[in-house]
Amino acid sequence: MWHLPFEYSPPKPRQCSSFDTTGIHYLTINYCRYPNSPPAYMQLFRNKLFPATLDQPRTAFTFHVLDDFIRDNLECGTSGSNYFSKLRRITSNIFPHLVPNRYRELLRVSRIWRLLKLLKWKGFGHRNREPKQGELALFCPSCPQPGINCNPTDEEVSSWKYTRTLVMDGNFKAEHMHDKRPEDQIWLMDGLAYMVSRSEYQSYLKATHHPLERSTCNNHRAVNQANKSRGKLESTGVGGTACARHGCFVPHTLVDFQKGERSSDPEFEIATS
Repeated sequence: MWHLPFEYSPPKPRQCSSFDTTGIHYLTINYCRYPNSPPAYMQLFRNKLFPATLDQPRTAFTFHVLDDFIRDNLECGTSGSNYFSKLRRITSNIFPHLVPNRYRELLRVSRIWRLLKLLKWKGFGHRNREPKQGELALFCPSCPQPGINCNPTDEEVSSWKYTRTLVMDGNFKAEHMHDKRPEDQIWLMDGLAYMVSRSEYQSYLKATHHPLERSTCNNHRAVNQANKSRGKLESTGVGGTACARHGCFVPHTLVDFQKGERSSDPEFEIATS
């Protein structure tokens, strides 16, 4: 596009720290200042750089390093702290502590990156509507689902072949402590994947009566211990509904447990499955 000379303003160079798998690089960027030009953060996106903030970005992560972090976390169990320490070591093997600490920014950007990848994989990149409950998760790919992996017009097949068989189970080792600053928590996928909607589940728990089960045996204290309050824990475990044939979890069915094996928690699971 042709621009008039008086419409042009000289670009002001800005310093930016770019994080890549090869280390941390310090760049001097001249953003486009022509009229109707995209903002600085959008220009970074178009060059495969994810800014840590949208307002005057000074730190950016390459798309390649974000994908690499997800792979390391998935396959090697690498935590965010260890991965960022590796980037520091790659940048300066002798003085890694002198490299700027952007660990907090890496965690925040990687969470958003995972969400954007899910939205892209599920076809919401160019849709006008928001995803509904459980639409960012996959159900069992082996079970027959008319219209998805089998012909919905096949009327000769008996209906029992399409019947879903579900099982419920819980993990009482997956404890979660209360957040130190719960007001800072932002739920990016509240109810959109496998976990149920937080507000809907909390409203259900408040409106449901939970009778206490007492053990009739003095030497068997498992039931009584399960009903004890644990003030430091937000959840004492997690439960979910899965396909009985192949073990795949059903979207929007995983719930947090509060005390023991209350029947109201799995009832909410099966109601949302």
